[in-house]
Amino acid sequence: MVEIADRAVVRGTSVIAGKRPQPAAASRHGAAFAPLAAVAASQWRALADRAFEPNGYYLPDWALAVNASARGRTGVSALAAWSDASPASDGSARLIGLLPAISMWRAYKIPLPVLVSADPYGTLGTPPLDRELAEDAALGLMREARKAGAHALILRDVALDGAAIKTFTEVLRQGGMRPRLLQSHLRACLDATRDAEELLRDALGPKKLKELRRQRNRLAEHGEVRFEVARTPQQIASAVEIFLTLEASGWKGQRGTALGQYDGDAAFVRRATADLAASGQGEVVTLFAGDTPVAAAIVLRHQDRAFYFKLGVDERFAKLSPGVQLTLDLTRHLCADPEISLVDSSANADHPMINPIWRGRLAIGDVLVPLRPRDPVVPLVHGALKLRQLIREPLRRAVNFVRKRQEKTS
Repeated sequence: MVEIADRAVVRGTSVIAGKRPQPAAASRHGAAFAPLAAVAASQWRALADRAFEPNGYYLPDWALAVNASARGRTGVSALAAWSDASPASDGSARLIGLLPAISMWRAYKIPLPVLVSADPYGTLGTPPLDRELAEDAALGLMREARKAGAHALILRDVALDGAAIKTFTEVLRQGGMRPRLLQSHLRACLDATRDAEELLRDALGPKKLKELRRQRNRLAEHGEVRFEVARTPQQIASAVEIFLTLEASGWKGQRGTALGQYDGDAAFVRRATADLAASGQGEVVTLFAGDTPVAAAIVLRHQDRAFYFKLGVDERFAKLSPGVQLTLDLTRHLCADPEISLVDSSANADHPMINPIWRGRLAIGDVLVPLRPRDPVVPLVHGALKLRQLIREPLRRAVNFVRKRQEKTS
């Protein structure tokens, strides 16, 4: 059995059980597999601007904040692809591809020689590839993964119809290989090019909209209902505290999954939202009834796409649907923004709140990328993950059943 051990690869070595560690291959740009924090932020930002496909969760301001303090998500490494043929503006080699990555052992507790895209505390792991050199970028990432001792890559939570996966698929085809789909699902998205009122009428229908207007009028009995958007670092510093408080006050706090309940998670959110605000790539939206905040959410922005990260609501107003009310205002806000064409809900499949409102769907999945033709390790990886899923799925269903019973009786 072979394992790529996190500590070893961070030191620039790959580990094969029973063999002496060998130094990882390095280029003049640095180690083949280095700490994420060592990637030059200026090069990373330039790559994000040129990215073939948007992903707010792999923006440097977000991913580095996660890597610094978020629970279970620190100490990530990175595969990087560089180009000397098309240098950066300062004449240095140009960063054309990046993949924050961890070992398969860390991701799944499976000791096989595979690198897995790191969880960016968001539900999208599409790696940034330079749109002008996308195939070179994909080839470079695969080459660096091989140098680090990996036999395959697992790209988690990627857009299956997106430009990045199409690029990897073409590169694999040219090498006589093909990707393997490990799992897939559909999640809600918003076509922000449409008129918001027309979109909401089509999605919800007149009866549901009438009920929501009635609830909003009831909410207004507690004070004027207003929707505020925090964009500057100063505005966001205040708004993010409202978000953290609201999220911890509801069912997420009861389950122990609220960000504000853990110092590292709260620190990551504060840092990430402030840094994104400085670059115009993040905002916090809040719905007030008078002076009382009843719902708040964090939104990331990258190129022509926005990402609806997380929502917190005041459960005392639950009967008046504050989360839905905020989502309606957010829909109007983003549809009115000419810079945004699509909004990723970042939600689970069949999400009961967002699915009826945002009727667009994104195909999201996990993809296994082999690094060598006819490698016997690849079917072994595929089989191990299928077995893991068969074992875990009944447990997941049981946990969800118990949670729903508890929510009904609480």
